Amino acid sequence: MDGFDEEIESILYIAREISIYKIPPLKKNEGHRAMEWGDLAQPLWKGRLRIIEKSSTGATLLFEDASNGELFAKAPYDPEHPCVEAVLDSSRYFVVRVEDSGKKAYLGLGFIERTESFDFNVAIQDYEKRWKAARTTEKEPEADTPSPHIPAGPKKDYSLKEGQTFSIAIPGRNKPTSMNTTNLLGSTGAEKSSGGLSGIPLLPPPPSSTRKR
Repeated sequence: MDGFDEEIESILYIAREISIYKIPPLKKNEGHRAMEWGDLAQPLWKGRLRIIEKSSTGATLLFEDASNGELFAKAPYDPEHPCVEAVLDSSRYFVVRVEDSGKKAYLGLGFIERTESFDFNVAIQDYEKRWKAARTTEKEPEADTPSPHIPAGPKKDYSLKEGQTFSIAIPGRNKPTSMNTTNLLGSTGAEKSSGGLSGIPLLPPPPSSTRKR
């Protein structure tokens, strides 16, 4: 039905007020530091942050105007190539890689309260765990299925039970006389035994690996 093809959208996180900063280029590979962004009381932009997950595209960070919802910037979140990086000198500031029409830029992100930045981290980590679990499930091989050439049903047990015997007709011997015994399949019927060994079941020969068939 068409209803099952509709896209599902979920809100993973909302911060009512965040600050965006213009940041200097990264020095070597030392990591970002918020203290190098200048006056943190004078951000480049203020607004709200929402993390939206869609069934078709995954999670995206949306930086929007708090009053009218106008989009300022967005950052698609790929767990294999995360667009969020924590700074080295604070738990309330991050660096985010935003994208627009194929162009990329790095901006500083700041939260007013540490609890908000903590919840932001948890939302991202939970999404990464679910994403990785889904990928692992997709890569798991399918369970082995029985071959269609093998008959279905319980296997039959042809082993000798206690008290059961069977006889072997040997050419050149006298015809055996009939006697009642239990056969291999458990039914009772007329069984053969040698005339000279009446009442004594004839045991099978010992197995031999050199015996020709």
